[in-house]
Amino acid sequence: MSSVLLLGGARSGKSALAVEIGERAAANGQEVVFVATATALDDDMDERIARHRAERPPWLTIEEPHDLAAALRSVPPGSLAIVDCLTLWVSNLMLRGDDDQAIEAATSDAAAITTTDTVIVSNEVGLGVHPGNDLGRRYRDLLGRVNRTWAAASDRTLFLVAGRALPLVDPWDLLPPLAPPSAPPARSTPEVTP
Repeated sequence: MSSVLLLGGARSGKSALAVEIGERAAANGQEVVFVATATALDDDMDERIARHRAERPPWLTIEEPHDLAAALRSVPPGSLAIVDCLTLWVSNLMLRGDDDQAIEAATSDAAAITTTDTVIVSNEVGLGVHPGNDLGRRYRDLLGRVNRTWAAASDRTLFLVAGRALPLVDPWDLLPPLAPPSAPPARSTPEVTP
């Protein structure tokens, strides 16, 4: 099975591309399951959720704000799962009180599920203004680590800007082969004689 991670800023075209991938998969006879992580905590989110529902085809939808691994395990094998999005999933876990280690463990569990083709949507929040408070910095750093885990587990990662995509690759695929750093030589201690 294959997976693709779609990263980008707000309104960069990530969700639209995920839906288009789903439409193409459905046109080829593949079942599509949409895994939605958003929760309506205020009127703005309620409107966003309604807009996203209206924009996507009537696929089976699993609304799961916390247990992403369980949601992915429930997707029928051979289907295409679209997860939209990790950004809100991490926020939901933080709001619930999960610590960073628990969130990173949940990320590893979910990213290891390979029974379906998967499209994962997430925001890249580390390119903007430095957050002005501890919670904002924690969120930015944690989401960066979550995105790295998913990128490492995905077959392909795309960075979207203005509806256009740039492929992201492992930097070691672009760098010349280098030997890993060797251990520093053992230090000898001078012999002290009385």
